[in-house]
Amino acid sequence: MEKTIAGISTEELFASGHRACAGCGVALAARHALKAAGKNTIVVNATSCLEVFSTPYPETSWKIPWIHGAFENAAAIASGIDRALKTLGKRKDTNLLVFGGDGGTFDIGFQALSGAVERGQNFCYICFDNAAYMNTGIQRSGATPKYASTTTSPAGKLIHGKTEFKKPMSFIMAAHGAYVATANIAFPLDFINKVKKGLAFNGPAYIEVYVPCPTGWKFLNNATIEIGKLAFQSNIVPLYEIEKGILTISKKPANKIPVKDYLKTQGRFKHMTEEEIKDVQAHTDDQWQRLLDLEKNKTRLF
Repeated sequence: MEKTIAGISTEELFASGHRACAGCGVALAARHALKAAGKNTIVVNATSCLEVFSTPYPETSWKIPWIHGAFENAAAIASGIDRALKTLGKRKDTNLLVFGGDGGTFDIGFQALSGAVERGQNFCYICFDNAAYMNTGIQRSGATPKYASTTTSPAGKLIHGKTEFKKPMSFIMAAHGAYVATANIAFPLDFINKVKKGLAFNGPAYIEVYVPCPTGWKFLNNATIEIGKLAFQSNIVPLYEIEKGILTISKKPANKIPVKDYLKTQGRFKHMTEEEIKDVQAHTDDQWQRLLDLEKNKTRLF
């Protein structure tokens, strides 16, 4: 198998020609995840943009075994596959990936995911976080950031975007005992290495990857990677791992920027006032300091 200088496989297990929007972060993340996993992989895919644009009947972009489940039961399907492979004596040689969007993970699919991780099922769950229910009309999810305008949290006179901060899903999954990591499609090597680590972990792994969405976030489709870098530089999307309850920051921004520089790049935030921007900045600074303190003190979270 040929590899790049960085050790990434050149084999493409997620075929081009799918129907994703131009600049789709999810498509990039799926491609890189399969490069990390390799051929001996089964993918369970919750209903999502990824499922819709990669499998319009009778076509498919998947070159490995793939199964589609509903929003709410991808983790339950993966649990069954995990048990079946163990019964057949084939579990050791097969990677099991579960793909879900933030709506199918933070909200609708949380019950099945929580149960599967609590039982210690052996799979790597990857949440493609584009911060809304994109394939059904850009509705607000538990991952939608505060003040973001969506079709169900519109910016107007009565509502000024979403009224709550994002659900801390990675910490919730860490409390379940899973290997947890955050990733960003703007840093593919970091993401690929974390997927490999999650697959090698003897038990459940949860990786939350930030995947900008030009359509839902309202930015030019050639700016996906740049938006990802700005999210990292502003600490909106910190990169870290949680193993056995201990948090380690994977990468820190060399040149930190104010959150305003990130927010102004997207139409979903164009209505925000200076006070609202200050609120997001204060929350971001508080959360970043919390991560720094946890890493410094090696505090066991759970």
